[in-house]
Amino acid sequence: MLIEFKNFIQSHSFFQQKDKLLLAVSGGVDSVVLCELCKQSAYDFIIAHCNFQLRGAESERDEKFVKELGKKYDVDVLVKRFDTEKYAKEGKVSIQVAAREIRYNWFNELLTHHSPLPAHLLTAHHLDDNIETMLMNLFKGTGIAGLRGILPRQGKIVRPLLFAKKEELLAFAKENNLQWVEDSSNTSDKYSRNYIRHQLIPLIGKIYPEAENNLAGNLQRFADIEDLYRQAIGLHKKKLIEKKGNEFHIPVLKLKKSSPLRSIVYEIIKDFGFHSAQTDEMIGLLESESGKYVASSSHRIIKNRNWLIIAPIVTGEAQTILIEEGITHIQFAAGNLQLAQVSSKDSRLPTVHSIALLDSGEIKFPLLLRKWKQSDYFYPLGMKKKKKLARFFIDQKLSKTDKEKVWVLEMNKKIAWVIGYRIDERFKITDKTKEALRITFNQTETDLKG
Repeated sequence: MLIEFKNFIQSHSFFQQKDKLLLAVSGGVDSVVLCELCKQSAYDFIIAHCNFQLRGAESERDEKFVKELGKKYDVDVLVKRFDTEKYAKEGKVSIQVAAREIRYNWFNELLTHHSPLPAHLLTAHHLDDNIETMLMNLFKGTGIAGLRGILPRQGKIVRPLLFAKKEELLAFAKENNLQWVEDSSNTSDKYSRNYIRHQLIPLIGKIYPEAENNLAGNLQRFADIEDLYRQAIGLHKKKLIEKKGNEFHIPVLKLKKSSPLRSIVYEIIKDFGFHSAQTDEMIGLLESESGKYVASSSHRIIKNRNWLIIAPIVTGEAQTILIEEGITHIQFAAGNLQLAQVSSKDSRLPTVHSIALLDSGEIKFPLLLRKWKQSDYFYPLGMKKKKKLARFFIDQKLSKTDKEKVWVLEMNKKIAWVIGYRIDERFKITDKTKEALRITFNQTETDLKG
């Protein structure tokens, strides 16, 4: 066991002999074996123990045992007591989730602020844990990333016992006359992991005697498959995504030709707060009209002509901003817009270019506020023929710097207003107009002309 332990660490280059290690120790046989192996390997370590205060006297017993373990190995023992039930209730999460969150939050604090600073956190997860995790993830539908099970290393967290089965750890503990404590909750099948451990795997083993060994072999295969999958997804992302400031632009036609479409779309959107159930909504945007969008808590994916634009909801940072009906104020890079619905009878035609008066009957929300593009054109007020914005800017004698600051307001592929310059003929107020949309543009001081 000791040789396998050292070889596993060396083959993965987990850490160096000189590194200070932080061991997460519950007092159970797995973490006790981890301590013994680190001691026999002459690693420098300290112990961290979480008392979740969930099992009464048993929790107190575990804490006392781990403190005695520290004396045995002559190492420091750090103990943290948690009100786990209160945390779970306030956070509206299960006890299992609460325990996981609070212990890793504490571990991260120790890894960043404890003195001396530990180089790595070691946990005692073993091969049986990994097999159970893979099966749980399979049933939950977490995809390839879940089927690879527990990673040997994630950042500063290292799991150097993943090579060993539980029975091997027990055998090592007995051979070395180690003492440990038993967690009574491990015998209860009310927890999904325990049910899989005590009921499902033994049952499968009756049909397929080599099931556990085969599952263990599949862990590595799935890890290799995921590596290939990530490489392929990375290539697709590189071909499809164009970063522009704080936005990400994806060409619709190119995305539609990509395969497998659902997997590629999901891998793109999940990085922006979208969940798997929104994948089909995102795909639906490929055939939708301009202005349609799908939103997460932090971003919107907007269909704009032949592009999908992933933009932050914090509008001041975005280069493409969605204006929905009812919005009265929009902050963006060039300044801010104030919108108001007014009666056409009470409306006087603006005498300054910073105010636009548009026929509400011609407006259909949402509107898009964005930087102008070379391909843009509109019908300048008073003209019956369309004109490219690039030509319009020449006529207006705009400098290159001025042109770079121009934004437009678009509706369904039509530019309603070249902001600060001229509205489109198709949106002007007429005798038939009943209600108007009044938009006032206030420039930021750095963008004021002259």
